[in-house]
Amino acid sequence: MITPIEKLAPINAAQQTQGGSAAGDGSFADIFRSAIDNVKETNAEMVEAEYLLSVGELDNPAALTIAASKYSLSVELLVQLRNRALDAYNELTRIAL
Repeated sequence: MITPIEKLAPINAAQQTQGGSAAGDGSFADIFRSAIDNVKETNAEMVEAEYLLSVGELDNPAALTIAASKYSLSVELLVQLRNRALDAYNELTRIAL
């Protein structure tokens, strides 16, 4: 005997019925928001290191290189997350057609 497939509930409705909240449950939005915050933080670190170097108060010049590398990697991660999300969206739209 074949049983019919049940209708799928939206993600938000499923989270509310399970008692979960949208924040802090490891959803893609949380991961993406965390990546954006990481870009902002590493950018602030790099700008501060650049300023300290320009006024001659930076004791370790390698700190600027490290801060710039962290910023570059965090931006690259954010771009890759965006690209993967767009790929997934495009694949879903192809499946729906």
